[in-house]
Amino acid sequence: MNAFDQFEIWWVTGAQLLYGGDAVVAVDAHSKDMVDGLNQSGNIPVKIVYKGTANSSKEVEAVMKAANNDEKCIGIITWMHTFSPAKMWIHGLQSLRKPLLHFHTQYNAEIPWDTMDMDFMNLNQSAHGDREFGHICARLRIPRKVVVGHWKDESAQKHIAVWARVAAAWADAQDMLILRFGDQMNNVAVTDGDKVAAEQVMGYHVDYTPVSELMEYFKKITDAEVDALVAEYMKLY
Repeated sequence: MNAFDQFEIWWVTGAQLLYGGDAVVAVDAHSKDMVDGLNQSGNIPVKIVYKGTANSSKEVEAVMKAANNDEKCIGIITWMHTFSPAKMWIHGLQSLRKPLLHFHTQYNAEIPWDTMDMDFMNLNQSAHGDREFGHICARLRIPRKVVVGHWKDESAQKHIAVWARVAAAWADAQDMLILRFGDQMNNVAVTDGDKVAAEQVMGYHVDYTPVSELMEYFKKITDAEVDALVAEYMKLY
């Protein structure tokens, strides 16, 4: 089993209803095309799942909270297809508890100078929308990864892949088993300074285990086994 098969990354596209229903349909189609392209590129280790467009503060907050509560979701990629007023992202960004990647890209690789009109201009405002989104993230001091580049570009895809692997490691660490031998009262906050900080900052829950339990394993190890392992370390390192 691939270690990443248990995870998925959610893609949320920022837009607004100002441009009408036809524009939203086009935004949706472009977003699906981009997500499919990234998944089929072979460069992204974790499956990306398109979660639709967010057109209001309530929609943004709803998808962020849903991501928090979904065990498979290890992070969110945001992209602003049109100009998405970033004030509507405040509550959602403040509630998000998972890694965030802001993908500063656009659907088209080239600008169609010969055919471009106002309809095209209204629909394709990623440069404007992504700057607006970047501003609110900076204003709110939101920790995030920013990737800049066209979605079909291998370099941009590989930057996303690095973030995806780190997000997977973070997710895996949230429920890993960590034991500490010889300690104060188990799970008592006032006597557990280092363990409290580990859980508060990194999410690592550390449980107390008596040294006597460790000694039961220690008694089973012979001097010859210790010498053999040390010799192997000396040879390898």
